[in-house]
Amino acid sequence: MIILITGSNGYLGSNFINQFKDKYIFEKFSLINQKIEDIKFDNINIVLHCAALVHQKIEYSYEKYYEINVEYPVKLAKLAKQNGVRQFVFISTIAVYGEDIEKLDENTICNPITPYGKSKLEAEKELLKLDDGDFIVSIVRPPMIYGKNAPGNIDNLVKLVKKLPIIPLGSIGNKRSFILIQNILNIINEIVIQRKEGVFLASDDQPLSTSKLIELIANNLEKKIYLIKIPFFESLLKLVKPSFHKRLYGSLEVDNTLTKKKLNLSNPYSVEDGIKLMIKGEKN
Repeated sequence: MIILITGSNGYLGSNFINQFKDKYIFEKFSLINQKIEDIKFDNINIVLHCAALVHQKIEYSYEKYYEINVEYPVKLAKLAKQNGVRQFVFISTIAVYGEDIEKLDENTICNPITPYGKSKLEAEKELLKLDDGDFIVSIVRPPMIYGKNAPGNIDNLVKLVKKLPIIPLGSIGNKRSFILIQNILNIINEIVIQRKEGVFLASDDQPLSTSKLIELIANNLEKKIYLIKIPFFESLLKLVKPSFHKRLYGSLEVDNTLTKKKLNLSNPYSVEDGIKLMIKGEKN
């Protein structure tokens, strides 16, 4: 089976190639360096579209998000369909559900707030219109992906634990879902093998509180830390850095029971296994 993959240098794309290099043949495509019209779809069975314009420190206009996250994948999918490709797998995001939601599942109504979330949902709608049975469209919505060498907020917590023996983030009882890179690779692979169409939620089986996450990180780093609660710290953080406060204290729990039932799968790794893999990597 030959898979055309976009975003092959990104975290998800590069890990998918590395995980399944002995199972699939990969053709790579770069939106930056190549033109969609120049793609040769000969013998391509599946397109896995990982490339995207994600949240940036410098916020781009919605027009830029629309160009990269909607126009490019839709154009790519239409050409793929015209040339006999049988499946298009689109990596979306739980940002399509919005910002002020604490628990979600496959039936939760989408209400995106950010340009990133809005553009991803618009792309989903346009891509699903192309699904006709012969051309299968599969949408995957993950929360934050973590793992060995992954960028993002969890990596920032790892750096924090390495530097500070005392951390003022104790007794936080929130629930936040993430997904280990190996777990989402498993889901994508099953979608490909089973040729399943529709929308799928990706998530680890259990959410974590920020305090529990820090404890797991410290345990795997074999680092002694003290998690304490400072009464005014949360209020101060909410005032000074509201978005950062939300990530540390807010809940965002993902229930993907329907996805696992539809694919008849379970995650190969628990959250405890996942944090261990993130810190120590896989042993040969």
